[in-house]
Amino acid sequence: VKQIFIKKFHVSIYCLFFLTSGLFQSSEASSFFEHQPQRIISTSPSITEILFELGLQDRIVAVTDFCIYPKEACLLPSIGGVLNPDIEKIVSLTPDLIILQSDSAKVEKNIKSLGIPTFSIKVRTISDIFESINRLGKELNSQEAAKKLLLLLKDKINAFKQKLVGRLPKKVLLLLGDSSDPAHDLYAVGPGTFLNELLVLSGGKNILKKSKAQYPKLSKEFVIEQSPEIIIEAGPKSNLPQKEIDYRVEQWNRFPTIRAVRDKRIYFIGADYILIPGPRLVKILENFVQVIHPDLSNSQTEKISFQETVKP
Repeated sequence: VKQIFIKKFHVSIYCLFFLTSGLFQSSEASSFFEHQPQRIISTSPSITEILFELGLQDRIVAVTDFCIYPKEACLLPSIGGVLNPDIEKIVSLTPDLIILQSDSAKVEKNIKSLGIPTFSIKVRTISDIFESINRLGKELNSQEAAKKLLLLLKDKINAFKQKLVGRLPKKVLLLLGDSSDPAHDLYAVGPGTFLNELLVLSGGKNILKKSKAQYPKLSKEFVIEQSPEIIIEAGPKSNLPQKEIDYRVEQWNRFPTIRAVRDKRIYFIGADYILIPGPRLVKILENFVQVIHPDLSNSQTEKISFQETVKP
């Protein structure tokens, strides 16, 4: 077992809330602005990271408690969380635009009552993320930056695709870090999600490809029956000390017929970005390639033995 240890991130449940956002749509704001917004509030890490990548950081007046990247975002005022935003704080900042993910119905309703323009995006899939980057670039007069960012992301994805040509996909179980202890309930990544798409792009074959749920609850019997070749636990809470890794491995060892257990191919990816559908998706793709096809990885990490830690 190897742990890809990047840095701590304390609110993965918050991230999972954003993994299920709805279709891209414009609510209060029109398809163009008569006057460009200059006082923008971002309500999710995904939105914040896109805005910074588009060079719009000087127009952001507030973010949420969970927007921790880039580091400059941590210096901005916070409106709390999207589930419990500080309405008084929002009003005091006099924003001229609030950007939301489209599952933020509660906060959008509250903001509408204040007469503050809103703009909603979807980041459920990779195409959604790309469309959101494109639209935000268009609406906020940063088209060239959006074009360059999209070209960069697509080029990097295509480079990974080329490396994987001719490789047979590996059967993978991708677990959410908050619920991956095999001694308890297991929740995994299913179809219709950007994480599933990245898993497929990295040369994996999701054992949940027929699931109707995006993040289904699994039984131990199902995992034993499917016998994945690789098990990946992904999420900020997968940033574990060695003692906890040893415990997780011990629990999995109760099921020796699973190929990933037998072959010692259980991995922990605890990067802060791992559940954030945004511009850093290529880093997630690189992490997945590193564990599914380690001989193809460009990472500077060392290849070391079972149960030790892989650090960048």
